[in-house]
Amino acid sequence: MLPKHLFFAVVLKLALANNNNNNNKLALNPNNVQTGSQSDGLGNGAQPGQTASATDDANFINFCEGKTLTNGLQQKGGSCNGIVMGDIPSTNNMISTIIKSPQSGQDLQANQAFTVDLQVQNLVAGSFTNADSTYYAAPQALKNGNIVGHTHVTIQSLGNDINTQTPPDPTTFTFFKGINDPGDGNGGLSASVASGLPAGVYRVCTMTSASNHQPVLMPVAQRGAQDDCTKFTVGQGSGNNNNAVASGTANPANPSSTSSSPQNTPAVNSKHGNKNNQGGQGRRGRGGGGRLKGRFATRPFIA
Repeated sequence: MLPKHLFFAVVLKLALANNNNNNNKLALNPNNVQTGSQSDGLGNGAQPGQTASATDDANFINFCEGKTLTNGLQQKGGSCNGIVMGDIPSTNNMISTIIKSPQSGQDLQANQAFTVDLQVQNLVAGSFTNADSTYYAAPQALKNGNIVGHTHVTIQSLGNDINTQTPPDPTTFTFFKGINDPGDGNGGLSASVASGLPAGVYRVCTMTSASNHQPVLMPVAQRGAQDDCTKFTVGQGSGNNNNAVASGTANPANPSSTSSSPQNTPAVNSKHGNKNNQGGQGRRGRGGGGRLKGRFATRPFIA
């Protein structure tokens, strides 16, 4: 028989070990295992041509092993993010967005301030985390059934062709702003383009995100899109009839230009914080670890 002091030492050690096992945050709780990840989806009900899903018996908890971890950073060279997706709303709480202005085909005056106005449904707006250290670092969350997050406005040049068949370069934009405030409380949000835009043809889009900047997750695949895009012109003098701004057509604001020009005018083609790049693409905005000085006080290039 063990001496009394050794007996109690063993009992204490076993109790601590059992407690650690029950509270080990690095262990997957068996109750959280999702059996849907254990099937490739090609069984009964599969449609011809469907791709087999990757499978894992433990919720892919080690999927990022041996890879560059996202780890809260905007990894431009690519990375792997092991954070769970999080809360997903019901179909009655799905997000939908419409761009109220500028309107489709509208022609704005060159270099004149204007506002991009949005109406967003089912978003608890105004929540954004530090994109320099918590990018994709926490799951999507809900409040009263709606996704908590924010949205963005991004404007890209389409050269001189409103019907271009060439997708714009996603690394280049003319204007970018994260809308960090809750708006009017009824889904009305806006972003001010303080100095306007040079003459040209543009596409404006929204990008709705959860608090940690990940694209919002919806409950079903078949649905309407959560974001909106529209095309407009600046300085064309077209009386809002912008079908005239088509391939091979000269820009009235610059008669020598045609759609064979580069898609982004030299004034806005910088990817590194050009003064005309009004989105503040450098790392100086509120999400970029400092304060952007001057009139373009917007958040930096984040998703």
